[in-house]
Amino acid sequence: MIHTNKEYWDQVATEWQTTRAYDLWRRHSDGVNRQLLDRWLAGPPVERLLKTDMFDEAIAEGVLPFLESKARHVVGIDISPEVLQMAKRHYPRMDSMKADIRSLPFGDGHFDSAVSLSTLDHFDTQSDILTALDELRRVLRPAGRLVLTMDNLRNPAIWVRNALPFRWLNTIGLVPYYVGQTCSPRRLCRYLQQTGFEVLQSQAIVHCPRALAVAAARCLQGRAGGPTQARFLYLLQSFERLGNLPTRFFTGYFVAVNAVKRGRTG
Repeated sequence: MIHTNKEYWDQVATEWQTTRAYDLWRRHSDGVNRQLLDRWLAGPPVERLLKTDMFDEAIAEGVLPFLESKARHVVGIDISPEVLQMAKRHYPRMDSMKADIRSLPFGDGHFDSAVSLSTLDHFDTQSDILTALDELRRVLRPAGRLVLTMDNLRNPAIWVRNALPFRWLNTIGLVPYYVGQTCSPRRLCRYLQQTGFEVLQSQAIVHCPRALAVAAARCLQGRAGGPTQARFLYLLQSFERLGNLPTRFFTGYFVAVNAVKRGRTG
């Protein structure tokens, strides 16, 4: 099971930080995530917030500085010790620990909010996703908030990608690291309801043609100056307007859900 193989993710993080090949793309990705969190984590700061992996903070800016404005105490977890060490170098004061999201080392109701950005779409089975959702619900207080994103299986590009062999896609460079099981928006909402959440909002994000955008970003990163890169990022951001259309779940690369913990029924 590659997702829980810490040595694999240690290697991926080291390679990404060494080559810096995806820095420009990550600036766009982090920006879209911050906009989503700004909408869905509005209001006064909560006491404790959980972030379910630290890969973004290890290889780029990530969203940790933003989350620190939304909670008095942010805890980050990751399965990879190397990812945690790299993130700690960027953010020396952050509170983090090695943990598997399917077996969280926290008591019931410990957190007011949890943020899970493309963490649950690297497992081998759907049952792993359900187990992780069960654990997230357990560690949230009553009415605690969960903001979650996953690869969007309703997007035709994601559907085709997941239908093809990962090793082949990885060899030709279309998929830089392991991707696993994921959900359509409807199935994800059903899983959340099944595990004891009330879904408040669902959305699709990252609407630019991702494979082309990533390739262009890698090219511009080494050859274009700051103004050109800024214009490129502005162009990518303009695609997010597609999130307002009825076709948003066909164009969005990720499905995003805003949910709260409720009491189980039955």
